[in-house]
Amino acid sequence: MGNNKFFQVDENADALPLTFLTQRQIHMIDEALSALGDYGELRLIVEKGRLRFLVTQRSIDALKWQPGMFLE
Repeated sequence: MGNNKFFQVDENADALPLTFLTQRQIHMIDEALSALGDYGELRLIVEKGRLRFLVTQRSIDALKWQPGMFLE
């Protein structure tokens, strides 16, 4: 996770205007995704046509558990 090479956008490329999310919200979503680790879920909650909440759920593979993993 956290490897942004697949998401880099050429700064000179023409981009379509955003119609729902702001740049700040996009950065917030990207930060939340990178914090999930190898297993996780991110839900976007929309109220009255606006992004209102991000809900994250982090999961840990029980077969790979090591003491202290929940403290990270």
